[in-house]
Amino acid sequence: MGKGSAGSAAKGRREAAAPSWLVAQFPAPLKRGVVHPGAWWVWALSLGVAATQTTNPLLLGLLIVTSAYVVAVCRSNAPWARSYGAFVKLGLAVLVIRLFFAVVLGSPIPGTHTIVTLPEVPLPDWAQGIRLGGTVTAEAVVFALYDGLKLATLLICVGAANALANPARLLKSLPGALYEMGVAVVVALTFAPNLIADAQRLRAARRLRGRPDRGIRGLMYVGLPVLEGALERSVALAAAMDARGYGRTAQVPAAVRRTTTALTLGGLLGVCAGTYGLLTAEGATYGLPVLLIGLAAALAGLWLGGRRTPRTRYRPDPWGLRAWLVTASGVAVAALLTLAASLDPVALHPGVVPLTAPTLPLWPSAAVLLGLLPAFITPKEPS
Repeated sequence: MGKGSAGSAAKGRREAAAPSWLVAQFPAPLKRGVVHPGAWWVWALSLGVAATQTTNPLLLGLLIVTSAYVVAVCRSNAPWARSYGAFVKLGLAVLVIRLFFAVVLGSPIPGTHTIVTLPEVPLPDWAQGIRLGGTVTAEAVVFALYDGLKLATLLICVGAANALANPARLLKSLPGALYEMGVAVVVALTFAPNLIADAQRLRAARRLRGRPDRGIRGLMYVGLPVLEGALERSVALAAAMDARGYGRTAQVPAAVRRTTTALTLGGLLGVCAGTYGLLTAEGATYGLPVLLIGLAAALAGLWLGGRRTPRTRYRPDPWGLRAWLVTASGVAVAALLTLAASLDPVALHPGVVPLTAPTLPLWPSAAVLLGLLPAFITPKEPS
């Protein structure tokens, strides 16, 4: 046997010995042009911001379809890419729970169109404002439907980010000042994808053995092994990174450390104060300047803190043209729907009292379709 054949056989043995979940966390060299994982998060969160600007069920449904199409076209076969369906089910559960509370506990929305009258349970005086049962009106149900659908759309957009962004690559791209939080971030980012992958694997194994995998009984047998396995794999990945020196800090002067702490904490406080000012009428004058100053201080603190962790990057992820286009498409959707909410609030927030049928506004719908751009410009990430 020649040297080349022996080398190929040794390489095959090494690849066979490596766990598949660890190979999935650190994939082979990426294709040229694969989108930066941070761009996927910006795109998905921008769609979520757009969802908070409207209660029109037609626009919210269009946002869900947009995210689902991009996920179907661009996601890989890695474990984290299978989490989108779980987030869709979570969104449906949130919608059902919101409707259940509106029917059973009542709603503050007055209505004249009675659907059903449930038996009402009398409550003590200290529970004023709360009722169990009573009259269920169409206005209350429609209001709960709009409200629950908005939250479900936000959750589905977050699920799109989890399905499209490689958590290991995203962690590798964190600013240097956040490396000390690396172990916690690894566990947080990989727990949910590993949880879903383990649940699918164990349910498939129980089906092959002819055992129940649905309902309360199936959950009792699958739940604990799934939680234990997902947490164990996440902690193992974090321990492997820690053993290789991830997050080690260099010696810097004390003045630099104090300046970094002051800029970071001051910037975060400024962001909180500025956000509060933008959300209140009294702080509208100072909210935006304080928010911008806080962001600048926090970014300066992150940049200065990155000097404590000098290191080289192995296969760095460039933020290329495709990443900019993906980011721009999501930000454009959020900005245009925010503008539409201020220019035409009636179209984006259909009336509940009195009940009016929602209509599909033309240019806000076209703005949502801008979110489909990543499906046509990005290659599918290698598995």
